[in-house]
Amino acid sequence: MTDSIVQVTDLSIHFGATQVVDRVSFHVEAGEIVALVGESGSGKSVSALSILQLLAYPHASHPHGSIVLNGREMVGANRAELQLARGGEVGMIFQEPMTSLNPLHTVGKQIGETLRIHRGMAKSEARARALELLQQVELPDPEAKLAAYPHQLSGGQRQRVMIAMALANEPKLLIADEPTTALDVTIQASILNLLRDLNQRLGMAILMISHDLGIVRSMAKRVYVMNQGKVVESGDTHTLFTNPQHAYTRHLLNSRPGGRPAQLQSVQREQAVIAARDFSVAYKVGKGWFGKAAEFVAVQTMDFSVSRGETLAVVGESGSGKTSLGLAMLRLIPSRGRICYLGQDLQDLSHAQLKGLRRNMQMVFQDPYGSLSPRLTVREIVAEGLSVHEPDLPAVEIDARVAQALEEVGLEASSMQRYPHEFSGGQRQRISLARAQVLRPDFIVLDEPTSALDMSVQAQIVDLLRALQQKHHLAYLFISHDLAVVRALAHRVLVMKDGRVIESGAADDIFSQPQQDYTRALLDAAMLPDAVTSQATDG
Repeated sequence: MTDSIVQVTDLSIHFGATQVVDRVSFHVEAGEIVALVGESGSGKSVSALSILQLLAYPHASHPHGSIVLNGREMVGANRAELQLARGGEVGMIFQEPMTSLNPLHTVGKQIGETLRIHRGMAKSEARARALELLQQVELPDPEAKLAAYPHQLSGGQRQRVMIAMALANEPKLLIADEPTTALDVTIQASILNLLRDLNQRLGMAILMISHDLGIVRSMAKRVYVMNQGKVVESGDTHTLFTNPQHAYTRHLLNSRPGGRPAQLQSVQREQAVIAARDFSVAYKVGKGWFGKAAEFVAVQTMDFSVSRGETLAVVGESGSGKTSLGLAMLRLIPSRGRICYLGQDLQDLSHAQLKGLRRNMQMVFQDPYGSLSPRLTVREIVAEGLSVHEPDLPAVEIDARVAQALEEVGLEASSMQRYPHEFSGGQRQRISLARAQVLRPDFIVLDEPTSALDMSVQAQIVDLLRALQQKHHLAYLFISHDLAVVRALAHRVLVMKDGRVIESGAADDIFSQPQQDYTRALLDAAMLPDAVTSQATDG
């Protein structure tokens, strides 16, 4: 291990009196890609952050272990040694670039700051190097992007800026903490290709942290599997994927959402719960000449319907109009054309008339933590809709309905007095489903309900959605960029790009015989981690 850039040995991490990592060991050698994998809470991110001593010390502590970076001990290192390592010898890419970049400073200023601190560059020299870095990470129109602020860039562009900052001082090691989780499949594929290219071209080692084994298989040479703060299995990628030894590793490998939606009966197909005709969504943006606002068309004119017991998936990249479509179908934002619920046009209804129908049309959002009030108990959250739509319901009946809804989504009724922060991400999403389901709706809009969850939890939520749909004959409008989840749930698919439906049809036809180049590109990008058998293991 003389070529090891970092050697972690018997590392333990405590937060106060709580042990979160127990005597973990791993190493990364020059020029290789190594992955730490596991579900949320397994200890993989805090183990990687410990390399640069980025935890909340002194609340965090290392009662055991050693971290040797380029021959120097990092546990207990002084400020000068840490500054040399941070951004100099080791670069870091975080999961959500929008929260990692300073919204008050331009891209050029943020990259330049790194260069001035570590390289002592003058302002003009730092600008020239920043431009070179943006070109290196293949950011379009890099000259203009130097003057841009983070909010003016797309998610993929912000992640490329983060990579450029991490590469600024030519580090020997790049730590990539879930670098593609928040990105669309096509952008995800381009970021992974960029990281692979940088590894091969610059000889830079990468420590990749991920819960997505498809990505790990396509990228990493070696893998460490973590569970409950321990490394339970490690080895070269090919061996670990083809012959896993530990039960938890086998559990992870079998955890991708699978199965197919239940076959629709002909009588169900004839019962359209919701239908859109000549439907479009447009926003007023800015002010033009003479104070007149311009119009941005988010969703171009389209027709579609969703039958009882059916899932219609809407797929496409960020900005394609998917979420605008879902919100407008519930009349949460203005739209044009007709929206018919069981044949009744919602556009003609007053606010009071619409309120009476809202119980039949519910929505589940992407981020279960952000959509649940932290100040309310689970009982109050789930019962909120009942208090609006059934105000005369006795407290005893409310408790019974809440308990039934919780048990139906796989939670114990005894948990209703707890708060959202006391639950895991998957459990919080179950609470969101219980909140929607307690009103016994016919139609639910599901806006990326699994994208923030681990693979195994995704599979559980997909199974739960299928079970609820079959039991209650629910109609789903399922918005997603994860085509593996779409395949497991959807009967039909709408493919959207720039506000237009460019392809639609039965899910089996879309997946087996896509007609449009854009659809094929989405499918290729989505299936890439599963289809590629890891270039790293071959070389």
